[in-house]
Amino acid sequence: MSQSIEQWIRDGRLAPGGRLPTEKTLASEFGVSRAVVREAVSRLKAEGLITTRQGAGAFVAARPGAATFRLAASGAGAAGEALDHVFELRYIVETAAAAMAARRRTAADLAALREALGGMDDALARGEDGTEADDAFHTAVAAATGNPAVGRFIRFMGGQFFASRVPTWDARGHAQGWARDSQREHHQLFDAILAQDVSAARAAARAHLVHAAARLGVDASDWDEAPRMVPEWEGEQ
Repeated sequence: MSQSIEQWIRDGRLAPGGRLPTEKTLASEFGVSRAVVREAVSRLKAEGLITTRQGAGAFVAARPGAATFRLAASGAGAAGEALDHVFELRYIVETAAAAMAARRRTAADLAALREALGGMDDALARGEDGTEADDAFHTAVAAATGNPAVGRFIRFMGGQFFASRVPTWDARGHAQGWARDSQREHHQLFDAILAQDVSAARAAARAHLVHAAARLGVDASDWDEAPRMVPEWEGEQ
């Protein structure tokens, strides 16, 4: 029911500042318990779509969703389009982060990268799920930029990006060689960051994201324009 209420808000059926129907009314309308209504309201509040006032009820936020950011949930038949968007966002963010990490990485950053890389090596050797180590590796690359905002953004988006990494490490991913290929790409990215080769790091990140997208059937043919959307913070070598 939270998705229905969200749609009411986005369609303007519930205007900013407007009061939501009471728990009792919503429970009756949707045929659910009041506990389900409270859970839905809690989710909408967490996403910045509504606010609550003690004793007064729930109200549509003045600027619904302005204080939050999340990827739109993919509906039936829209999963491919959603995956396109996830990978393109990853491409824009992670290629720039990799280049900056190569310029700024510290010994501590390299240790974190090695630990995550080792976790994926172990998962690959055993045919196990290396998704968490994969996520940790990309988070460590973001941290190596030395920019706390970049690190916080990647951590915040980790839950969204995490799902796009899962197919690489599931049983099919191992069987298809996706985990092997992905790990080879991770090692290439690590080597570039270790060598502080900015251009190579950017290229390795680009290759990894393009190949990862292709493995899942995502068309990345026009991504060559994406790097122009971010500043050339790191300079060239």
